[in-house]
Amino acid sequence: MTDATLVPPLPRLMVEPIVRSALLEDLGRAGDLTTDSIVPAEARFSGAIVARQSGIVAGTLTALLAFELLDPAIRVRVLRPDGSPIAPGEAVIALDGPARAILSAERVALNLLCRLSGVATATASLVEAARPHGKARIVCTRKTTPGLRSLEKHAVRAGGGANHRFGLDDAVLIKDNHVAVAGGVGPAIRRARAGVGHLVKIEVEVDTLAQLDEALAVGADAVLLDNMTPDTLRRAVAMIDGRAVSEASGRISRETVGAVASSGVDLISTGWITHSAPIVDLGLDVA
Repeated sequence: MTDATLVPPLPRLMVEPIVRSALLEDLGRAGDLTTDSIVPAEARFSGAIVARQSGIVAGTLTALLAFELLDPAIRVRVLRPDGSPIAPGEAVIALDGPARAILSAERVALNLLCRLSGVATATASLVEAARPHGKARIVCTRKTTPGLRSLEKHAVRAGGGANHRFGLDDAVLIKDNHVAVAGGVGPAIRRARAGVGHLVKIEVEVDTLAQLDEALAVGADAVLLDNMTPDTLRRAVAMIDGRAVSEASGRISRETVGAVASSGVDLISTGWITHSAPIVDLGLDVA
């Protein structure tokens, strides 16, 4: 469970182009043939988007924009802001206005809201499972839906997690293939240090304690401890001894995250919360 007041909203300027593109994809060249042929132009609709299952809300701005972009006359009230826990039957967003526009925007609004709430809910499940076992924060990766990264990373924050880098230009993350091409952990870090500015952090992925020792010797800012057992992770954290940020990754699940957190790592990163999180089921009901 997260405190919704602590989840800053995404800027409307950033979200609107994503929602607009989704509406254009759905409406196509001729608009909503079904609704426009059945629903009178003067018809009104009053209702709400309601939870069918428990979860954590994220993406309310995307739903709000889906309706408002089709018709500014639609009145939209967010009842449960991003980061709020919801239970079955609980209303998340209330709607009132022209029926045609509401029905035409319904699917885009629900697609985004259900998807992002799923990411927030998956994140919250790992946060809760890890909390009793240590200080580790749950962080996401770049394994996001193309075009939706900013939204999905916002949803991770709504679920109580934190963000890793947003793109390749945020920081240096030296992976195993970089190490192989560079000829080792040390050479890779030294080349990165020489090639980027003084404010850029450098993280390196290591698979063994020997590689970790090499990374620490040349001053890595952070180390990604990849697919290590909890026992090896504890040994790695002891070796690091506060000299770098420690991040564990690899096959993280609700069942394994507690043991990983108990090793004492600073961060636990997982792609599952963004690339494979199930949606939260929400639906539009008539009042």
